[in-house]
Amino acid sequence: MKYLPFCFLLLLACTPEAQETEADTTPATDMAMEPSTPDSLLRHAVLFSFKEESYPDGVAEVEAAFAALPGKIPQIIDFEWGTNNSPEGLDRGFTHLFFLTFASEADRDIYLPHPAHKSFGEVLGPHLKDVLVLDYWTKAGE
Repeated sequence: MKYLPFCFLLLLACTPEAQETEADTTPATDMAMEPSTPDSLLRHAVLFSFKEESYPDGVAEVEAAFAALPGKIPQIIDFEWGTNNSPEGLDRGFTHLFFLTFASEADRDIYLPHPAHKSFGEVLGPHLKDVLVLDYWTKAGE
């Protein structure tokens, strides 16, 4: 019987009405959303395999032409490229990867029909065996 008041208080404290969270006590004016900022980028990955007869001079010409695009198309905000170095043997014949970064799909939409990109396609065409293109939005690590 001497524990009855204590049990009553404990029961009262556990009721849903008695449990307040920080969200319940935060005034609505403090919950305003901050302006959104871009937290992801649009990546454009391009993989090439080349005709055997294009090595080494034709392939070097393609490499130089692609590497020149960021200087001609300001919507490309980052660029890198390299050749396959994987020991796994899963490359399916692709030897080169060119990796472009855009801030938006609108920027990529400017790049695709851009005269400099079209000119690059003319350099590439005679040497190209196969191409694979993947575009994706980056996601932050959890």
